[in-house]
Amino acid sequence: MADLATTVDDLPQGASLLDRKMTKSSAWVSGAVVIVALLGGLGYIGFHIAQDLGNIAIGSIWPYALLGVALLIALGFEFVNGFHDTANAVATVIYTHSLDPNIAVVWSGLCNLAGVLVSSGAVAFAIITLLPVELILQVSAGAGFAMVFALLIAAILWNLSTWWFGLPASSSHTMVGSIIGVGIANQLMNVRGGTSGVDWEQATKVFKVLLISPLIGFGAAALLLLLSKAFIKYPALYEAPKGNTPPPWPIRLLLVLTCSGVSFSHGSNDGQKGMGLIMLILIGTVPTAYALNHAVSARDVQDFIAASEQAGHILDRHVDKSGILGADARAEVTDYIRTKQLQPDTVLALRELVEDLNHQVALYKEFKAVPANQQTNVRNDMYVASEAIRLMQKNHNPAFTPAENAALTNYKGKVDKATKFIPPWVKVAVALALGLGTMVGWKRIVVTVGEKIGKEHLTYAQGACAELVAMATISVADTWGLPVSTTHVLSSGVAGTMAANKSGLQFATIRNIAAAWIFTLPAAALLSGSLFWLFRHFSS
Repeated sequence: MADLATTVDDLPQGASLLDRKMTKSSAWVSGAVVIVALLGGLGYIGFHIAQDLGNIAIGSIWPYALLGVALLIALGFEFVNGFHDTANAVATVIYTHSLDPNIAVVWSGLCNLAGVLVSSGAVAFAIITLLPVELILQVSAGAGFAMVFALLIAAILWNLSTWWFGLPASSSHTMVGSIIGVGIANQLMNVRGGTSGVDWEQATKVFKVLLISPLIGFGAAALLLLLSKAFIKYPALYEAPKGNTPPPWPIRLLLVLTCSGVSFSHGSNDGQKGMGLIMLILIGTVPTAYALNHAVSARDVQDFIAASEQAGHILDRHVDKSGILGADARAEVTDYIRTKQLQPDTVLALRELVEDLNHQVALYKEFKAVPANQQTNVRNDMYVASEAIRLMQKNHNPAFTPAENAALTNYKGKVDKATKFIPPWVKVAVALALGLGTMVGWKRIVVTVGEKIGKEHLTYAQGACAELVAMATISVADTWGLPVSTTHVLSSGVAGTMAANKSGLQFATIRNIAAAWIFTLPAAALLSGSLFWLFRHFSS
């Protein structure tokens, strides 16, 4: 029984329970799987990039060099994300001897890959809406690249710092903090220019989710464990592993399934956080290939034209008669997105934008037929029109009828299909970066989750309850297009099961995790804001 109550303090200095669980027999199997996946993924990515860029006339090599550097940094963020969040998913199966550590890490990576590939992109573009609208529209200019580089480098630096100390910090929290830092810096640097800073309404919505999710993880996992004890009379489920003996097969199957679910959910949610920024990079460097979705069919384009005509008629009914159309309709609508204040000329300008887009698309018949020098402009007009309609519907101003709202939602969906898309090779690249990050950096975070939260060894039921709650929470957040922290949900779930089981908590670890949670947002904001200021001075 001594092994069941092993605590970190009982181990020799520098050792961990994980060291006892490591076996070399499966290392060559996992290594072979990784090599095959890596070679296959790189081949797939290279083929599709060459296909996308094959019909583009190469002028200066500079945009392509910039594209390569930016993609490396963006994938570097996902790589470091794998140190933290995907490592959490394997902690329970490792510490319950359900899977060998090497096999668990590879299996988690494959489940992450599946989750990334089926992701909708909703979370990716929810992250984008937090950014200042001017910087999104100027992504090909110095300010746009300064924003992207500042966000990603700040997030990487903070994630590496917390990983080094073995603290399960949230990549979601880090990314939101970085966005806030860039937004504040952008506003402070242009006080008299009327530029936007942080969309506090959207940021507050995301921050509430990040605040509540650990509490849900703690409470729901604790409640699930208590309910299990009350209704599932299977004593082996509530025992800690004995030596290195795997659990009975029903328990083992449950733990492997929950690990798979968390990994899949993590891929479908967290994997998207860098995708939106990668798309901004692609749009900024090679807009001819990525500003508009060239995979949209001719039939979809005809549907877009029909929806545009209907949207134009609806907006015409709500035009303020005192409004006067200015010289730049997009600038008028952008100002509305920035201020959230409807002006007499706002609906008039939006109607003009919708009609202009309709005429351009009808003229060229396909998005890929739009001239290279106009692709970015068309994409920006579409983005602004979509965001303006979203805000008008949300604020119920103008007061559209239910039928009008349905028609505008249909039009917005057509617009988003043309602009809010993620090529499959981007998903594969992100999945590979996440998986490789897990392979390299998983051990530090796994030791913290498996050994340093509770005072007793994790039982089978505790591992399953924490994983089930994490899987369900992430899946719901993904459905709603909200970023949520896998790290905080799972680690708080483990803590909740320890508290419910009266196993005791190691409060030094809990304190450190809480401190990382508190300081992540301001630290990431300060880092990204400072980097944005620095990059803007170099790019101006």
